[in-house]
Amino acid sequence: MKGAATAAPFFFSMSRRASLLDPFLIAADEALRALSGVAGASRPMPSAEGEPADEAARQHAAGLMRVNHTGEICAQALYSGQALFARDPQVRHALRLAASEERDHLDWCRRRLRELASRPSVLDPAWYAGSLALGAISGLAGDRWSMGFLAETEAQVERHLEGHLDTLPAEDSRSRAVIEQMREDEARHGAMGRSLGAAELPWIVRRAMQATSRLMTRTAYWV
Repeated sequence: MKGAATAAPFFFSMSRRASLLDPFLIAADEALRALSGVAGASRPMPSAEGEPADEAARQHAAGLMRVNHTGEICAQALYSGQALFARDPQVRHALRLAASEERDHLDWCRRRLRELASRPSVLDPAWYAGSLALGAISGLAGDRWSMGFLAETEAQVERHLEGHLDTLPAEDSRSRAVIEQMREDEARHGAMGRSLGAAELPWIVRRAMQATSRLMTRTAYWV
């Protein structure tokens, strides 16, 4: 009996450690799935007829979709880091739901890159690591700041996608269909963050986010 009584606290201690590790194991699994390309979509890929007319147009479309793929890699990492430290279960659930739709975007971008005979950026692992750290920092700052970071990110992404629609080859209807659906989803994610009490980020933080986004866009287009 004494041995059983001694084993019980040890068992519960081990179970508690395992439960505390679960979110970090989930985050690691999400990273592997995102970076390996096995994170499949839950929705069909938006479809339309129409491909780039020549090689130059194809390469430009591929560059834009490579940028979008890297953006979705960053979104996966950001949401994963935020969810690790979210206090409110409603906020955590919203982050998981948004991340699921971002996985659709990631899969669609990867598939579109294959159709365009191209590939994702080789710098994606570095962008994932940096975005995961930013997500964790914003999550540790509290749910209002985390939602503020999400809302501002989505607002910038929405403007970025609108710019892509302006410069995408006119005949590339397949890429356009994907980007339009992504833009619609990003707008909804931003609205979700604001509805959950997003705090307005300081001007300097917004400018730093814009500068980082420009760096990511310029490198991912080519590399």
